[in-house]
Amino acid sequence: MSEQQFPVVVIGAGPAGLAAAAHLVERGIEPLVLEAGPVAGAAVREWAHVRLFSTWGEVTDPAAEKLLAPTGWTRPDTTTYPSGGDWAEQYLQPLADVLGEQVRFGAKVTGVSRAGRDRIVDADRDAQPFVVHIAHADGREERLFARAVIDASGTWTTPGPAGGSGLPALGEKTASDRITYRVPDLNDPAVRARYAGKHTAVIGSGASAFTALAYLADLATSDDGTGTKAVWILRRGISGSTFGGGTADQLPARGALGLAAKAAVDNGHAHAVTGFRTDAIEPDTDGRLVLVGEDGRRLNPVDEVIVLTGFRPDLSFLSELRLGLDDRLQAPTALAPLIDPNQHSCGTVYPHGVNELSHPEKDIYLVGMKSYGRAPTFLAMTGYEQVRSIAAALAGDQDAAERVELTLPETGVCGGAGLFDAPETAQHAEGGGCCAAPTTLQIGTGAPASSGGC
Repeated sequence: MSEQQFPVVVIGAGPAGLAAAAHLVERGIEPLVLEAGPVAGAAVREWAHVRLFSTWGEVTDPAAEKLLAPTGWTRPDTTTYPSGGDWAEQYLQPLADVLGEQVRFGAKVTGVSRAGRDRIVDADRDAQPFVVHIAHADGREERLFARAVIDASGTWTTPGPAGGSGLPALGEKTASDRITYRVPDLNDPAVRARYAGKHTAVIGSGASAFTALAYLADLATSDDGTGTKAVWILRRGISGSTFGGGTADQLPARGALGLAAKAAVDNGHAHAVTGFRTDAIEPDTDGRLVLVGEDGRRLNPVDEVIVLTGFRPDLSFLSELRLGLDDRLQAPTALAPLIDPNQHSCGTVYPHGVNELSHPEKDIYLVGMKSYGRAPTFLAMTGYEQVRSIAAALAGDQDAAERVELTLPETGVCGGAGLFDAPETAQHAEGGGCCAAPTTLQIGTGAPASSGGC
């Protein structure tokens, strides 16, 4: 069979994966979405209790909306903020339903290669279709072929560890029953009881850590939360940008998260420990946990630990493909300099599409959260623009593929590298620099792009 007769396989039925399918359908290309979970947005549903910091108007894709329109679907109030559960139930699942048999659930991709070619073989490589191995929920194994593969599987299943070296801290696995790598749902009575009146360490410095600190502060002020305390573990010092952009953030709800975390500290519900890179987690004599730093510091015992140190891409099932990835971020080589937190901490990312997402292996693309590798601050609008560009390229419309326009909202945070101990020196520019008003940057011969956010 001609390679063109095979579908484009999309891995993951989350926001980026389903948007990719919608853009492929719009281009007359057959998609096949493979989702390991039993429903659309399976990963999103695991943080169903968390509210997005973007509005409904920023988290739906235009091509997806066109597919949904004939069903009578209408986008919720564009000025309101959905929770993860809302996003999954009111948008992702209806979109998967419209795609019908083009989405398969309980289908976990376990390997991708070129038919008859492992990663060593050069001969006639690009002419071969991709071969995709699948493990089904009922135990069956299947092999199918694809003309291209779009990996939108995300990073949710591979959170970062507590250890400051990037490896699990000594004792971290042993203490796993007292450690979580997710923002806890304190509306769940069993989860609430786990943290109420307890001392909890929160490790991390991003939006998830802000959210956890705010939740624990709310619990501390409730009737059943007396005695609830948090210790906030930061690997670097506190500076003007530690709590995010605040009122300068162009996504107000994102700025509010940082302000809520600051309030938790200011009001005494959380105590910040800075410059602390966890080396070990040891049991105390009373069964609680003691965090030990690389510098030998030992913190007071805690009952629970919440580790929110980011996520990593699972590249294991792509090991037979020739990917071009940055050594540090594990993001596509051309994209990495645009998002590298070692170089900048601002919210604006240059627009990017198929050119920045291509690899030495033709027609394999990592999109959505996975395209960022280990870098933070991904927005849904970024993923929607990525898949629009890729679908255009697969359809042979290179002009449209390179017509990438995207204005991302500024975080209101400025400065250079912020991954180590030294506090950042904020640079607030007037009419320029990373805090200037956002501009629409263009590659190619442009036209308006879609908008969105997460």
